[in-house]
Amino acid sequence: MSILVTRPNPAGKALTQRLIDAGKIAFQAPLIEITAGRELPLLDAKLKGLKAGDCVFLLSKNAVSFANWQLNQLQQSWPDTLSYYGIGQSTAKDFQHLSSLPIYYPEQGETSEDLLNLPALNQVKDKQILLLRGNGGRELLAKTLSQRGAIVDECECYQRLFINYSPEEFALQWEKAQVDTLVVTSGEMLQQLFDLVAESKKAWLLNCHLIVVSERLATIAKTLGWETVTVAESANNDALFHALI
Repeated sequence: MSILVTRPNPAGKALTQRLIDAGKIAFQAPLIEITAGRELPLLDAKLKGLKAGDCVFLLSKNAVSFANWQLNQLQQSWPDTLSYYGIGQSTAKDFQHLSSLPIYYPEQGETSEDLLNLPALNQVKDKQILLLRGNGGRELLAKTLSQRGAIVDECECYQRLFINYSPEEFALQWEKAQVDTLVVTSGEMLQQLFDLVAESKKAWLLNCHLIVVSERLATIAKTLGWETVTVAESANNDALFHALI
């Protein structure tokens, strides 16, 4: 098995090195890079505009790290009068480590659907909710919470920027390296990978064993033409490592 990890740094680099340390043949080719979001300077004002009992949703570990960095620059701390929700356990643990505040999160899964299934989120009428997120991505959370009567605002704390690879060189390099297993952790990266590889190399791409992080991604992958797809238990590196091992 020769593995190509496409998730962005630093998580992608850490997973790749962990696989190598375990004796696996592993490479990394991140499909996106993460930079500060365009609305990050507005974060402090948006948090101060919330009332006690209002909600803040942290939709990725990147949202946690960039938002916490911004507050540190201003010598501000996370308000302790708000209710915090994390998209999954790994995001929640990062937030707890940095803030020492309680945070709610789904015990199983790390998707918008899992988060929306929390019983408390059925009673959000007239609450203000601030979503800390990246650019693009799904709109399910904002749409559903608004339908449930919440007043939803967003703050783009980080940006995902596509890395430009040569389509010819990309597929040729990894086919020569005998890559037969791919790790992809988001829908936009899955589509980017599919579009990146030229038609002449699509057979190699679609014959690879694909490791994804949700049933939704598995469905997208099968629609695109992948046949062998494994869903890791969650989106964190531990779950991906165990799926690969």
